[in-house]
Amino acid sequence: MDQLEQVTALIALTMGVGWASGINLYATILMLGLMANMGNLQLPAGLEIVADPMVLMAAGFMYCVEFFADKIPGVDTGWDTLHTFIRIPAGAALAAGAVGDMNEAVILAAALVGGSLSATSHALKAGGRVMINTSPEPVSNWAASVTEDLAVFGGLWAALNYPIAFLIGLVLFIALVVWLLPKIWRGVKKVFAFLAGLFGARDNDIQLDTGNNALPNQSNRYKS
Repeated sequence: MDQLEQVTALIALTMGVGWASGINLYATILMLGLMANMGNLQLPAGLEIVADPMVLMAAGFMYCVEFFADKIPGVDTGWDTLHTFIRIPAGAALAAGAVGDMNEAVILAAALVGGSLSATSHALKAGGRVMINTSPEPVSNWAASVTEDLAVFGGLWAALNYPIAFLIGLVLFIALVVWLLPKIWRGVKKVFAFLAGLFGARDNDIQLDTGNNALPNQSNRYKS
């Protein structure tokens, strides 16, 4: 039973760091590192680096930057777009580190699962933010950002203390994503189609104005 519990805890940690990294990478590293330094968590060998003071300072600084950037409409979408190239590989790396010094096949499998979960949670967050930004008020951005941070801290805490409950919740999350992502994707396409049409209309207006301004000059030239 002890061995089964250890395997379950390891799976929960591996999937937890991958899932959480897709939402807020810096909060994930910060929580793991602080818990390790306070003696509340024994990190696997592959994750001990997140407890290094330099890593913690860097993660803390970037978390502060993201804390504000994530709450400004439009800026949050740009931030998420940039972090597509950061969160997903980092989630895969953290998941691989969570399995410690096991054989290469296990490490590669953990990286694949962690990267996939990171991509999934990141896609849900980024797509949801595009939809939220269609609302003119900033309150929804603040509410979404705070909810995401709480989800990261609460999810990791559950993964470390109640791994079975976390895994059940993760299965429900994946089911929600399978149902929700196609709807979000259709909404995102409509938003970008609207913006493309808006800018296209402005370009046409500018061209028409330019043409109308040029007509009198041409007629005057012919009269002279």
